[in-house]
Amino acid sequence: MKPMMENIVLHLISIILSAVLVNAESPPQLLDWTVSFSPRAPLGIPKQVIVINDQFPGPLLNTTTNEVVNVNVRNNLTEPFLITWNGVQMRRNSWQDGVQGTNCPILPGQNWTYSFQVKDQIGSFFYFPSLLLQNAAGGYGPIRVNNREIIAVPFPQPRAEFDVLIGDWYNADHQDMRARLDSGDLLHLPDGILINGLGPNQTTFDFEPGETYRLRISNVGLKTTLNFRIQGHQMQLVETEGSYTVKRYHDNLDIHVGQSYSVLVTAHKNQSSSDDTSYYMVASTRFTPVELFGIGVIRYSGFRGVPLGPLPMGPMSYDYMYSVEQAQSIRWDLEVGAARPNPQGSFRYGNIPINRTLVLSNGVGLINNTIRFTVNQISFSYPDTPLKLADYFQLSDVFNPEFFPNTPDYRRPELGISVIDVRKWLKPNFRMGLGVWDESKTATYNMVDAISRSTVQVYPLSWTAILINLDNQGMWNLRSQNAESRYLGQEVYIRVKGVGQNDPSTISPRDEFPIPENVIRCGRAISA
Repeated sequence: MKPMMENIVLHLISIILSAVLVNAESPPQLLDWTVSFSPRAPLGIPKQVIVINDQFPGPLLNTTTNEVVNVNVRNNLTEPFLITWNGVQMRRNSWQDGVQGTNCPILPGQNWTYSFQVKDQIGSFFYFPSLLLQNAAGGYGPIRVNNREIIAVPFPQPRAEFDVLIGDWYNADHQDMRARLDSGDLLHLPDGILINGLGPNQTTFDFEPGETYRLRISNVGLKTTLNFRIQGHQMQLVETEGSYTVKRYHDNLDIHVGQSYSVLVTAHKNQSSSDDTSYYMVASTRFTPVELFGIGVIRYSGFRGVPLGPLPMGPMSYDYMYSVEQAQSIRWDLEVGAARPNPQGSFRYGNIPINRTLVLSNGVGLINNTIRFTVNQISFSYPDTPLKLADYFQLSDVFNPEFFPNTPDYRRPELGISVIDVRKWLKPNFRMGLGVWDESKTATYNMVDAISRSTVQVYPLSWTAILINLDNQGMWNLRSQNAESRYLGQEVYIRVKGVGQNDPSTISPRDEFPIPENVIRCGRAISA
């Protein structure tokens, strides 16, 4: 019997939906990554940075729709390690999601091979360490999922593509930052902003006059929204996290933590070899009391001089409405194909009946005299056994899906293991607004061309509604992309199963991939 599908609207904190190994159209990629510490000083202050194959940022994962990827990760750190693949859906394969609720960690001196298919996806994403606040030490890198050759990209082929990883940076070692959070103190303002792992004026991009370039920009930082802009150039937005957008020019873009965008930038034609120049690329903080700047340089024809003039101006630091209106202007291009030849608009989500609503409210409070962040007043506390393994081996006393409230009930904040039970899910389309959400807000939803993406922002004193069609079976992490909030408990897990599939031995591989042969066991799963 085909499992029943359920459709849900979520009203929630800033999230990522990490939602696969048949019908691949090309040979599998075989990658070998060694993770280690390396002393680096991006802002002039030395610290232990996590590098992959001695690279910071880590190597590009460059793949194509439906390709199978095998990444053997060797952990040469002094602490456990996992990588999560930000925005990659891991179709039917949460075993490879790389978070603490699905995977046992790779212990120091050991290795483990991730194996997954980028099924029915295109777009710009990134990976990062998911344990122990390690992303404060680096360990992140870009992901490109390219169109298959049979599906045209809906814009002219650029001369070249550049990955642009922007993010806040702290000079303190991540172990010290973790100890600070454990002691009940929050993080201070970051010490600066990096572009591709480098400090101000160190990252360069070479353009040729009259040529067009694709920039794949991701905010890989810990907690700070950044505004991205290029001196003297407009950016044409064409894609975000696997969705082609209605093409629109922007002078600047607000990019929230965890989000990725693709833009086209065309170099001016009136530059000649005798009149070469360069331009500032800027990523500056938003919604912070002090504005910090990451600065890169675009050089025409390899020009080595310093850009002329001041840095380009961005929006006012606390102008939230500017950011809201920009976010709401980004729309799905219904006329073009992406991972499949049929147009994105073929998925008519507005016709899907809503049969369940979850209301998720973020919060902060004291638990055991320590600051903790919450969802519906529950601050997530990990058991010693990953939830996915506990579910597979039917260890019933590890978590109770009835514990977590589906709506805020304003209880006292408490620690707990937050798991939501649903019956199957897919990718989101969203709507946001000011004030407190109630049922009347459903009349304002965009049910035609709201963008589908994996990371969605929620502004202060506001709400965001996300429509999700449940068709990806597994155990999925729904988390705050603010690393500080997540480390202190602001996340939940969503267990997606078909009707009558409570016993893992009865689940068909058509619905979910079986447990990997190389699975790492820990906690109670060791003896299961």
